[in-house]
Amino acid sequence: MKLLLDTHTALWLVNHYEKLSPKAKDMLMDEVNTLYFSIASVWEVAIKASIGKLSEVTGGTRAFITQIKKMPIEMLPISPRHVETVEGLPFIHRDPFDRILIATAQVENMTIITADEYIIKYDVHSAW
Repeated sequence: MKLLLDTHTALWLVNHYEKLSPKAKDMLMDEVNTLYFSIASVWEVAIKASIGKLSEVTGGTRAFITQIKKMPIEMLPISPRHVETVEGLPFIHRDPFDRILIATAQVENMTIITADEYIIKYDVHSAW
């Protein structure tokens, strides 16, 4: 299964699972699954770090990217098709980063690993 990590999921994964649900941990550790991380989430981490709202990672964006690269996670770019799909999403969630993740998961047929209660309201596979 192709799993797209929500930003908070990746942050918690880097911090050794302390806030991940048991189901999320199992899915992330199952070697049958392929893990993906969107460049949109890297951008979100950079913004949060720049305004002092990121306590989960010491060293900012660069340290976070370094930690992600050490894991079996594939970095996924934002494609024009992902952006086009955002345009057609119902306006349930206001967060632009989550909206691009939802669109990405739809286009790429992925399951988003997320605790976000708004994401599950969309027509997208999700798990927690």
